[in-house]
This record gives sequence, structure tokens and C-alpha cells, in this order.
Amino acid sequence: MSRVLKTVGRLCGCCLLALPLAVLASGDKLQTATDLRAEAERASRFGGPLILLFSRQDCPYCQTIKRDHLRPLASNLRYRDKVVVRQIDQDSDAPITDFGGERSTHSRFAAAEKIKLVPVVAFYGPDGKRLADPIIGTRLPDFYQSYLEQAIEKSVLALQRR
Repeated sequence: MSRVLKTVGRLCGCCLLALPLAVLASGDKLQTATDLRAEAERASRFGGPLILLFSRQDCPYCQTIKRDHLRPLASNLRYRDKVVVRQIDQDSDAPITDFGGERSTHSRFAAAEKIKLVPVVAFYGPDGKRLADPIIGTRLPDFYQSYLEQAIEKSVLALQRR
């Protein structure tokens, strides 16, 4: 019996060692937007904006913004329960429900929002209106987190005034 327990223990140890690698490998992934109206409503119930990253698969700057700034929001105690962050793929025909409840695709929604270059991080309320100026490009990398935090706070204030 102790041999079985040792084997199980070793397997569990291997799994625990592999877990950080899996987390690192998924470090630049964001949940893809599927229903903007529902996602914005959820964010609004938290008192914060729906944050959309407009991205492309071949955009290295988008990967950096996701990995270094947007993914960490999920673990930041200040924002974890306040914002919902989703990704819109400008080069994808994946289905999406827009703010009006209409069926569309990621690429059509990005075009309707007049997104030409990526990355763009935009902040929306439950009615689909922008709450703060979008962050276009990577700007100054050393100050990007500050830009992001300022836009979130501006969005929260705009929601409180409604």
C-alpha cells in the first residue's frame, strides 16, 4: 500500500511542478468577448467598466499589453471585483452579440467602432457608450499602467454619475 501512496505522491508532485508552467504559457490570453451587453452589465453591477482590448493575432504589441497590463488586473485587489476585461479580435469572424443585442462578428464590431490600428483598450458602460478615452497603441511603456488606472477611475466616476 505504501508503494501506491508513494507513486500517487510523485504524480501529484509532478502536477504541482507543471502548474506554474501552464499558468505562464497562458499568460497572454484574455477571455474572448461573446455577449457585450451581458458582459458590460456584469461590469456595471461591480461598479466598473467593461474593458475591451481590440487586438489581432499577429500583433506583438497586443500580446505585451495583455500579458503585462490586462491579465494582472484579474489579480489586483483594487480592480479584481470591479472590472470585466474581454478581447475583440479584429481579424476574426467569431460570433458576438453587440451592445444592442444584435448578432455580429468580432471583425464587424471592430469596424463599427472604427478600430483601424491595434492595440486599442476601450472602456464601456452597460449601454455601449464609452466611459473614457481609449488607450491607443502602447504609448510610453513605463506609464502605461498609470494610463490604464486613470481610464478605469474615470470610467467608474462616469458610471456613478449615471
